[in-house]
Amino acid sequence: MNQDKPLILISNDDGYQAKGINCLVEMLAPLADIIVCAPEGARSGFSCAFSATTPLRLNKRSQRPGVEIWSSNGTPVDCVKLALDKLCPRRPDMVVGGINHGDNGSVNSHYSGTMGVVLEGTMKYIPSVAFSLCDHDDDADFEPLRPYILAATRKVLAEGLPKGVCLNVNFPLLKEGTFRGVRLCRMAQGRWVNEITTCHHPRGYDYYWMVGHYVNDEPEADDTDNWALTHGYVAITPTHIDVTAYDFLKTNWELT
Repeated sequence: MNQDKPLILISNDDGYQAKGINCLVEMLAPLADIIVCAPEGARSGFSCAFSATTPLRLNKRSQRPGVEIWSSNGTPVDCVKLALDKLCPRRPDMVVGGINHGDNGSVNSHYSGTMGVVLEGTMKYIPSVAFSLCDHDDDADFEPLRPYILAATRKVLAEGLPKGVCLNVNFPLLKEGTFRGVRLCRMAQGRWVNEITTCHHPRGYDYYWMVGHYVNDEPEADDTDNWALTHGYVAITPTHIDVTAYDFLKTNWELT
């Protein structure tokens, strides 16, 4: 690792073999030394979970000048914790999550292991950014994202981010690959419905799959991430670690 170059720690929730994270490494390698520590397989929906009762393992998968690839049997947050403690030769200049195969806008950000990566980085006071593409295809085309990912990474490396703030960056899936622009957005108000499907096992018991579909509860609000993505914009949502409802603190609410 070159002491004169920035150091970026990368992880995801799709696994170290996913196309998204490997494209991200290829994009960012000219800007910085890269350490990847990512799960051995898919960990979607793990959010900020970490392994309190499971022993963790690290495996070096590959190494080339300026890039090390490691995997762990743990969660995305486990991977960040392990990398910061055991793998990084110095404090990273940036933590990056992604590129995620799928949308992490609105309430999806609360469930996302990709966001778990950058929230963990932010809790360690490291500037952190998550990148997601609204395409679950294993062979998704990430090339149209390149100029935006490079621009965002250069800006954060140069200027940092406010303490306690990370960026949730989502890219719409456009057939023509041309985005209409970039919008700073708030998180849309939405919810998942019809989330459970029941199946009957031949041995006589029921079992359940988590499924469902997402409902945007404010589709006409043009300041949200959902609106931006629906209309072809790259959506950037600044996200706080501090989840205190400060307006509520100003009310007269009390227990009586």
